[in-house]
Amino acid sequence: MLFIGALLLWAITRPFDADGRVLHLYSCFWAQLYFYVNPLWNLRVEGRERLPWRGAAVLVANHESLGDILVLFGLYRPFKWVSKAENFKLPLIGWNMHLNRYVPLVRGDRESIIKMMAGCERWLSRGVPILMFPEGTRSKDGEVKAFKDGAFTLSIQQRCPIIPVVLTGTARTMPKHGLVFRQSVHARVRVLEPIDPAGFAGDVQAMRDHVRDVIVREKARMDAER
Repeated sequence: MLFIGALLLWAITRPFDADGRVLHLYSCFWAQLYFYVNPLWNLRVEGRERLPWRGAAVLVANHESLGDILVLFGLYRPFKWVSKAENFKLPLIGWNMHLNRYVPLVRGDRESIIKMMAGCERWLSRGVPILMFPEGTRSKDGEVKAFKDGAFTLSIQQRCPIIPVVLTGTARTMPKHGLVFRQSVHARVRVLEPIDPAGFAGDVQAMRDHVRDVIVREKARMDAER
């Protein structure tokens, strides 16, 4: 039923909503239903006001579990996901990803990476934010892994801010290689201040390392608050 609703909404809004903002917000609601109907799953989002309704930005988040997808839809702001290509093949959910024109990526495939970067550049040039996991894959132990360059290259080339997003508590939803959603979840999301690429003089590695340090420090602070 939710997919049928997405399909109808896509057809109705396509003529006047070329960027699919309305459909994306519907998809946010779809994902958040898992939290709304489950009293054992709780989500707290802080700093949502730092995210733009319009204008290019690269959102980057640490990646603990498959549950991060559900959690980050709780941002309720327009953006396009960069997601592994396999997710687009899932029945219903993957079809909805196609309708939203999210950006697929085959990890380790050079041609796919080039196409992904081009797709992100197109959305950013239209003033639509994108969201990426710069670790590239989920962490096995909850520790923030090394970041890849793609998000920071886009930020510098497109002259748009990086907005760090920090997740905690999501590893309990579905750990890496796990197949069972845990019964109780207390997840938190904190959106940090945008970071201007102009301060890094085109140095992708310096920006990458700085943003990772910011996320690591904030995650440690949030974990200590739990």
